[in-house]
Amino acid sequence: MEPTSTGELVTVSSAGPDLDGIVFDIPSNSKVVVAVMDPTRGPRFLTVSPNVLKERAEEGPNDRALRALVRRTPPPARGGGQGGVAGGRGRSGFQRGPVHRTTGR
Repeated sequence: MEPTSTGELVTVSSAGPDLDGIVFDIPSNSKVVVAVMDPTRGPRFLTVSPNVLKERAEEGPNDRALRALVRRTPPPARGGGQGGVAGGRGRSGFQRGPVHRTTGR
């Protein structure tokens, strides 16, 4: 199954029991981040292959908690690859570092 958008209701059918989930993010064609209800740990995110997802039509008993998890989690950052401060330059408004201050001699 190819999820078309975030917020879609899915069933994760990997090793173990099938879990109802909600698509949170699609970072690439081979990864999908899904909010699922773990029976022992509660609601959490799980990164899976799109091949283990099945579409579901009806709301499940845990969908309210999953939607709350998705709502309180900030959206994923895009563009990365720089590994430091985004924007390039150091201090805002200054293009050079501070000059050496003399002692007055």
